[in-house]
Amino acid sequence: MSNPLRLPDTFNRLAWSNLAAQSAEQIALAAAPIVAVLTLGVAEGQTGLLQTALTLPFVLFAIPAGLLADRISRRSLMAGAEALRAVALAAIVLLLTLGALNLPLLALLGFAAVCGTVVYSVAAPALVPSLVSAELLPSANARIELARTIAFASGPAVGGALVGWWGASPAFGFAAALSAIAVVLLSGIYEPTRTPSPRRHPFQDIREGAAFVFHHPLLRPVFITQFIFNTGWFLQIAVFVPYAVRHLGLTAAGVGTVLTMYGVGMVIGALFATRVMKRIAFGTVVGLGPVTGFVAAIVMALTVLVPSPWLAALSFFLLGVGPILWVISTTTLRQSVTPPRLLGRVSAINIMSYGARPLGSALGAIVGGFWSAEACLYLAAAVFGVQALVIWLSPAVALDRQPAMVGDEVPARC
Repeated sequence: MSNPLRLPDTFNRLAWSNLAAQSAEQIALAAAPIVAVLTLGVAEGQTGLLQTALTLPFVLFAIPAGLLADRISRRSLMAGAEALRAVALAAIVLLLTLGALNLPLLALLGFAAVCGTVVYSVAAPALVPSLVSAELLPSANARIELARTIAFASGPAVGGALVGWWGASPAFGFAAALSAIAVVLLSGIYEPTRTPSPRRHPFQDIREGAAFVFHHPLLRPVFITQFIFNTGWFLQIAVFVPYAVRHLGLTAAGVGTVLTMYGVGMVIGALFATRVMKRIAFGTVVGLGPVTGFVAAIVMALTVLVPSPWLAALSFFLLGVGPILWVISTTTLRQSVTPPRLLGRVSAINIMSYGARPLGSALGAIVGGFWSAEACLYLAAAVFGVQALVIWLSPAVALDRQPAMVGDEVPARC
């Protein structure tokens, strides 16, 4: 008897390409600032310009990527994006070899490479529902997130090690090779033909996608919760390192060990996500992430009174394991209730919630500057409490099971 839970080979190619693409991104992101400082002699203040170039594409191109993902082949779009990343990283290797690399060129090529990340991140969730059946969506999304988590946890260490042991060129060359592998894997994916969408002005398409998200009784609270969560997370992380050194007495190695628990939590959460979603009501799983985030923030705030590195490590572990369940369950929710013609735009709008990250960092700078890091941790706990309240007052947590997949006949406004 065949195993009904087995993911199809076509999806497995996507999963492996995702691992290659995510690893390429993390290795390159780790190598870029190291090369800027150690090879190019860039001052600390100038590295901020590089980081800006590496984050701008998420703000500038998420929505255009979503529009393209709803108009053309998502597989081809992702392959093109990875090819762009491979070319950009290979160009960095060439310039390093010629001794011609400088900060503006590194920032420009890094910007181009991250554009590939944005397109891949938008198009992949939109492609998955066409490759697997509805009942396999949680398993498929867990595989995608597990790959992203592994890359997130190991990529920076691999990138730093490659630069340290063999130099900058091998690090970027390895990342470029991984992107090329992702392109090859994507080229072998069969993507079912979609009904062509009517050609309209891009702003009409953007308005349609935004209206669908913000009028949908399930997707609207999910977006709001995610926006508030990102604010609280970056408020906390903005002050943690100096707080950990000053108040918790941690060394640089100790800080790194505590932060590693975040990645450990993400990996464990992704590994067990499918089992959890089979045993617990779908809406409860959706609500677990925000509640776990709130508990984690309370634990971190508790370190003000009980300065224990173990409590800080537990907080980061909870911030990894709970929210990864949130990502997997809410991605499944979006894929289930969104018409196929809108999946790219809805995915892009979800990524726009990352715009809360600079808001959280700015709050950390202001509150930490005028008051203290301890005040930031208390404020972060309050922010996490608000996001948990938003989702638990929404109809999303009342879902007994994963919603049935909808078709393109569903109207955009809900």
